[in-house]
Amino acid sequence: MKVALVGFGTVGRSVYKMLQQAEGITPGLVLVLPEFYSAPFQTTDYNDILNDPETEAVVECITDAEEGYKYAKAALLAGKHFVSSSKAMVALHAPELNRLAREKGVAFLFGAACGGSMPILHALSQSRQMDKILSVSGVLNGTTNYMLDAMQRKGCSYEDALKVAQQLGYAEKDPTADVSGRDSLRKIMLACAVSYGILPVEGLNREGIESLTAEDVNHFAPKGLVCRLIAQGGKNEDGSVYACVEPVLFPKNAPECAVLDNNNLAKSQCLYNGSLVLMGQGAGGDPTASNVMRDLILIKNGLKNFLPESCEEGKANNEGGRHRYYVRLNAQDIDLFPAAETEMDGDICRIITSPMAVSRAHDAAKAIRSAGRKVFFAALAE
Repeated sequence: MKVALVGFGTVGRSVYKMLQQAEGITPGLVLVLPEFYSAPFQTTDYNDILNDPETEAVVECITDAEEGYKYAKAALLAGKHFVSSSKAMVALHAPELNRLAREKGVAFLFGAACGGSMPILHALSQSRQMDKILSVSGVLNGTTNYMLDAMQRKGCSYEDALKVAQQLGYAEKDPTADVSGRDSLRKIMLACAVSYGILPVEGLNREGIESLTAEDVNHFAPKGLVCRLIAQGGKNEDGSVYACVEPVLFPKNAPECAVLDNNNLAKSQCLYNGSLVLMGQGAGGDPTASNVMRDLILIKNGLKNFLPESCEEGKANNEGGRHRYYVRLNAQDIDLFPAAETEMDGDICRIITSPMAVSRAHDAAKAIRSAGRKVFFAALAE
């Protein structure tokens, strides 16, 4: 199977390297921007790839979601398999591209869009066909995990942890997508689409780690608690899905606390299979490329889709999920959370809430910030 590439950055270069060594799969043309053209195996015209009858599959490894969508649609219309590593593009267009791929009888896979080296979506796709997936959760962003680990094990401030993460290449110059939880949210959206045939695009709740301070860490660490940014999704009893991202405080012996540096962890809970945990590199050229290659091997062996045929966009319902929360806020805002335990330090309150809906906790924090005041909250793992 001859495979063309779109993009020749960190991931694209790793994919090309692996294609040269793979059995039964060979590299084709690589689409690059004119200013980066430097070798005869490259092209600046996508039509060279679309019109090549020997090219059976196209792999897209770029960051521009709308450009990626254009490449995906054109490849599928041309009857070529399409593999993407772009979580943003897939989160925006998955149902449409899934329908188009099925109409054309070709594959649309995107394993590398969630979990780096970990075959999360592959496992969920298989589980959906033989089991009932009850929930999916995990540490799905290496940048934030590195920062949290540095703050808690090494005593770094938020600012210092971010600076080192950027120096190591884990965080972008603009780290907003990572630290805000947006990257993790896109991944749990894809996990829900594969698991339940519903891509939640509304009703989502997202809280990142921007509000966490070294003082917060110094307060909950002696209590044996460790903070991780957790994406979680599942199916409610009424058939709707829930999907959110928020900091969670775990007892230090929990599996999530063993996820150090920039590693990721994904956990699914199924009716018959029980709990399945995957752990590994969540980003980087070679780890991500390995998931791209896994997709290509699956295509070569006949697999064409992760998503069920009926996959559609939908609305998340986070009103059913309930947690106790650890909250740091100003005294004047305490009535917005149902406090079960309270510690006062001047005008700063640190409370443990009684169980409350996920959506209510996020709405309360949003109200505080809209008034120009600060708050940090994290769910307490049960």
